[in-house]
Amino acid sequence: MLAYPQIDPVALAIGPLKIHWYGLMYLIGIGGAWWLASRRLHAFDPTWSREKLSDLVFWVALGVIAGGRLGYVLFYDLSAYIANPLLIFEVWKGGMSFHGGLIGVMLATLWFGKRNNKSFFQLMDFIAPLVPIGLGAGRVGNFINAELWGKATDLPWAMIFPTDPAQLPRHPSQLYQFALEGVALFAILWFYSRKPRPTMAVSGMFALFYGIFRFAVEFVRVPDAQLGYLAFGWLTMGQVLCLPMILGGIALIVWAYRRQAAQGVTS
Repeated sequence: MLAYPQIDPVALAIGPLKIHWYGLMYLIGIGGAWWLASRRLHAFDPTWSREKLSDLVFWVALGVIAGGRLGYVLFYDLSAYIANPLLIFEVWKGGMSFHGGLIGVMLATLWFGKRNNKSFFQLMDFIAPLVPIGLGAGRVGNFINAELWGKATDLPWAMIFPTDPAQLPRHPSQLYQFALEGVALFAILWFYSRKPRPTMAVSGMFALFYGIFRFAVEFVRVPDAQLGYLAFGWLTMGQVLCLPMILGGIALIVWAYRRQAAQGVTS
């Protein structure tokens, strides 16, 4: 069994002001995405300035934060937030939904694309390889907060989390998700998107592999206490929300390549 590293969730305290690691992880994700996007900006559109890229990153980041928080409220714990609406603003305690954040990003991208003469999938294909940076950083934040841990296990890398009332050795599922949703997904999308691909294909790859990785980790992750398992004694809300991503990702990839082949024949 590995010892859980006792890390104070508060990275810096200046009087009453507290800066949490969880919040810093979002800044790292957004900053890293902007930096990598700037490296591919010329290939994406040589007429775009860094200022326009910064505008895109700002609106996408806003979509992540607003969508992620509202998604968690709607998908995972609506009754608690209805009882105490002020809890919605306590984001430093966690409680963000990837799927809600994805919806927020899609809406922000749709709006930004209409204002800048870019199609929805042109922008989504550009953004998709950048997202795993934020996903990986967010999972590190979950680990530091000692939240979203896994099921009990006797594996040698199990950990006892200080927030676990039962104090059982558990899967460090946050680290599994960091490795899969952060590192592996980034590698897949970054290398796949280095060559020109048909529009929608990169977005499809993102949806497909994120859905697969998240669906798999949910088998060893403890479901949210207020929800538990939704069906069959094992299906979680995360898995329910990932199923349409997997199917949608496959559909986008097939559609992208079929459309490319059809255009090649007709031309």
